[in-house]
Amino acid sequence: MSVDVGGIVVHLEHLTAEKQAVLVEQVRRIVRAAPLFRPEMPSGRKMSVRMTSAGTFGWTSDRAGYRYERQHPNGMDWPPMPPIALDIWRDVAGVARDPQSCLINFYDGDAKMGLHQDRDEADMEMPVVSISLGDEALFRVGGAKRGGKTQSIWLKSGDVAVMGGAARLNYHGIDRIRANSSTLLPNGGRINLTLRCVD
Repeated sequence: MSVDVGGIVVHLEHLTAEKQAVLVEQVRRIVRAAPLFRPEMPSGRKMSVRMTSAGTFGWTSDRAGYRYERQHPNGMDWPPMPPIALDIWRDVAGVARDPQSCLINFYDGDAKMGLHQDRDEADMEMPVVSISLGDEALFRVGGAKRGGKTQSIWLKSGDVAVMGGAARLNYHGIDRIRANSSTLLPNGGRINLTLRCVD
């Protein structure tokens, strides 16, 4: 079943529990090769989420700004994209092109993500696909301009959101995490995988 949240299509329970567990193992292999790090925003503040990436490009941030890089901060190339994430993109994205970046965010119980647009990519015709694993997250969606009315939904483990079309540049963010609402991750927390075409 799918629902529309401010123009963003959320495929509820898109991943079975078995596929969620396999995807978590694929993510763990990526993190072992390209460890999680806490990026610095241009303002100098550290983000509350930890992140890494897979694919040709990885997203990063520091005082120089938001951007994509071909290497992890440790100087190594990003690991290959998790196969299940690629399957999900091909199932829901509605485009012939495969993604070039899989951003992996880890949220502990106190982490959040302020309202923002995904606009560091070259082609805004390409969608952004977001996969939720682990604890539930309150996902808030606004319009293409900052301010105004927003809508919210609790994203659960296995849900997949597609930001495309007129909603591609809608502001969105994570207000809070419902700690220990899932047993997928033994120590709790939420993993979010965001698939994007970069150039």
